[in-house]
Amino acid sequence: MDGVPCLRVSRCLAQHFRRCLQSEGALDLSLGLVGDSDGTVLLPILPSCLSQLDLQSFRTTAGSDYACEIVWSQELLESHGERWTEELREDLPHSFQRHGDLVLLGDHCFALPLWKKMDDKLWSAVARGLGAKRLAKMRRISRDGFRSPEVTVLLGEDSWVKHVDNGVTYEFDVTKCMFSAGNITEKLRVAGFDCRGETVVDLYAGIGYFTLPYLVHAKASHVHACEWNPNAVEALQRNLVANRVSDRCTVHQGDNRQLQLCDIADRVNLGLIPSSEDGWPAACRLLKRTTGGILHIHQNITSPLQTAGDNDATQRVSGKKADREVWHSWANDTANRIASLLKDLTGALWITNIQHIEHVKSYAPHVHHVVLDLECRPS
Repeated sequence: MDGVPCLRVSRCLAQHFRRCLQSEGALDLSLGLVGDSDGTVLLPILPSCLSQLDLQSFRTTAGSDYACEIVWSQELLESHGERWTEELREDLPHSFQRHGDLVLLGDHCFALPLWKKMDDKLWSAVARGLGAKRLAKMRRISRDGFRSPEVTVLLGEDSWVKHVDNGVTYEFDVTKCMFSAGNITEKLRVAGFDCRGETVVDLYAGIGYFTLPYLVHAKASHVHACEWNPNAVEALQRNLVANRVSDRCTVHQGDNRQLQLCDIADRVNLGLIPSSEDGWPAACRLLKRTTGGILHIHQNITSPLQTAGDNDATQRVSGKKADREVWHSWANDTANRIASLLKDLTGALWITNIQHIEHVKSYAPHVHHVVLDLECRPS
């Protein structure tokens, strides 16, 4: 199965994972299962479905964190006189991003010197196995203040891509702009808001991650989108046109802390992590003085490590409880600080109310991206 991605599973779980793949429409039925000498089985995967597979969910249903992994067949190695090793297996991509016909690999793959001997044949084989025409690899995130990606195009020339989420089109240059696929649940939540008649300010608009759902689905009357990365601004403006909402959006390029607007917003989105705290004063200035509004405040929160001794089930329950307690403690502190900022700004008392705390995603170890929906009203 040259160039075919496979799911490596233990023999005793092969039928379980086969059914999982079939239920996702991801099993390549044109190819058979292959038994390996180490007692595992390779299940062929359709390349077009690879990036959508939720391996963690598969592992959870199997009751093991080591129940499955993505692997690639080894014929290309053998053609170059090399043998398969565990070190090479660990150096293969276990996850990636798909944007149309371009696949973006992460930094921690194909790092060993051996791969360089294969030159373009390697990237052609990888692209073929993933069902892609173009291939790129992210090195790291630049410290240029814009969080610009350092991306190398491995196969193909044009680096502009199109990504569609929930009916919203995002176009961007992968070598200049980030795309956060992990925020999809929050984008879906924003899309479910009813913002008819509202003016929204998105303080960290990027290429339009939240600006576009506010306009396309939540039907905000007008969105002021703030962004200081000129490459992201270029993509944002293209996306507003592509989604036919440019007439309801004003783009403000530059530092949002210097934004001259005030007293206009029914809702302010502060979608910056690990913390949007630098934008809190601007968000407070933007809220309507007579009616107030809602702040959607993003934050990464670190939960305490669990002590050893309890069984796994007990640790999971107590861990989730501890997480929620830390989130609520941060939310209460934030609500008090926002109320103080608003009082200092307006000279009047404001009431802040925690409407909701949304868990977006988790990072290891014990770091959680959450969003606080904070209602702010003049007393």
